[in-house]
Amino acid sequence: MVGNVKMGAGAPVVVQSMTNTATSDHRATLEQINKLASLGAEIVRVSVPDDPAADALHFIVENSPVPIVADIHFRADLAIRSIQAGVHKLRLNPGNIRKKEDVQRIAELAGKREIPIRIGVNSGSVPGDLRDKYQGVNEDSMWEAAERHIKLLRETGFSDIVLSLKASDPMLTVRVNRKAASECPYPLHLGVTEAGPRGTAGIRSAVAMGILLNENTGDTIRVSISGSPEPEPVAAWEILSSLDIRHRFVRIVSCPTCARTRLDVETLALKVQKMVQGLQLPVTVAVMGCEVNGPGEARDADLAVIGTPTGFLLWRDGESLGTVPEDELEKRLIDELETLKGRQ
Repeated sequence: MVGNVKMGAGAPVVVQSMTNTATSDHRATLEQINKLASLGAEIVRVSVPDDPAADALHFIVENSPVPIVADIHFRADLAIRSIQAGVHKLRLNPGNIRKKEDVQRIAELAGKREIPIRIGVNSGSVPGDLRDKYQGVNEDSMWEAAERHIKLLRETGFSDIVLSLKASDPMLTVRVNRKAASECPYPLHLGVTEAGPRGTAGIRSAVAMGILLNENTGDTIRVSISGSPEPEPVAAWEILSSLDIRHRFVRIVSCPTCARTRLDVETLALKVQKMVQGLQLPVTVAVMGCEVNGPGEARDADLAVIGTPTGFLLWRDGESLGTVPEDELEKRLIDELETLKGRQ
């Protein structure tokens, strides 16, 4: 359990994200947490690099709409302070907490408060001796690095562990998580680290997560994107929806444009996408440019708009609602979405 969110053991795949505000600015951080939660993040991680960040945690945890994970490196005292502030989970590398007694103290306190610890191993931080032993960074060197960290926690009697093994190479991410799934019982946190800017990150993440989730490997996901984290939960839900694993938000279907197009598909699709962002309504909305493919897609969609020679044709539940003037289209779409929402 991460707060009130169940992870692993057949629970639904959990969507995560991470703030990029200064955690010490508790109001800005909480504002971003609220935004991420509205976009579908069910757990949010915050970095705790220093004392001012730790000072802000109590306020953040107290007012957050979702469970909070504290990301800790090097300093055991910040992990202890995070637990005392009420965080719901720690992200920790036991290997960079220098003293064994510090790891013991963190594990004992986390165990008493039933706070799980995520061990995170990234391809860029595999120890040199393991790179030498396995001739580079690969699934074997990454897995042994994870085993070392697991051992440090297990020696303290702590077993409430979540494991993440992330690489910037999507297929290495796939291979090492397959290995982890076969070797250990812990919930797996999936992600491609340093995946790049928005478009690139989404594609690389979808490749790795799509393969693994389709094999029933993975219990929680984060799509890591350079810059604002707001696109992260949106991309994560699109992956889950595309795999037919979880449906929570509106799914937009729109056609590629060609010479037959009778409306500006891209502009309208983006407008509809913005209109429904964060709307918890598991329905499909189609935006189709012409009468060739439009009716077929409209029959399968809950709501559809199709460009025709006589104007914009609106469909709901596979039936035509007639044409709509362009200046009334947005209002009609909003009204029809409200109708669909009222039936949930």
